[in-house]
Amino acid sequence: MTTWQIVRLMAGIFILLSLALGVPGSPLFVSPWWLAFTAFVGLNLLQSGITRWCLMETILRKLGVRSGC
Repeated sequence: MTTWQIVRLMAGIFILLSLALGVPGSPLFVSPWWLAFTAFVGLNLLQSGITRWCLMETILRKLGVRSGC
């Protein structure tokens, strides 16, 4: 897998998990504050799309993950 694939995979996992933990109708509901994490991930995706820079992608490259287009 390349860096951009891992970043998008992790973002999707984080969003789905935080929704499962933050939506009152979910069987995994813990607290509505988990929705703040959903917003945080969304803002990071927005920032990454505008600036073309992503901290997680930079970290993955330093760990030796192959960069991809």
